[in-house]
Amino acid sequence: MSNCCTPDGSCHTTAEVRTTYKVDGVGSAHCQGVVARAVGGLDEVLAVEVETGTGLVTVTTAAEPGEALDALIAKTVDEAGYGFAGRVAA
Repeated sequence: MSNCCTPDGSCHTTAEVRTTYKVDGVGSAHCQGVVARAVGGLDEVLAVEVETGTGLVTVTTAAEPGEALDALIAKTVDEAGYGFAGRVAA
């Protein structure tokens, strides 16, 4: 959880949600960077971690991603030239 306080002193907390996806074809540091930049550039994404070799992509968002964000991530990965294989079971 992170705390965010406004200039007027009021505060609220936001829960960060981490979701892991499988992406095919992430076999090098170059591929890792391409996928990280593509997915990390989405407005809804706060942070992204990409594991070279396994193709596991962990995405941090402010709320639980739904089907629309899953579809947007899939499209983004595909447009970057990699294969989106879906969510990894928690």
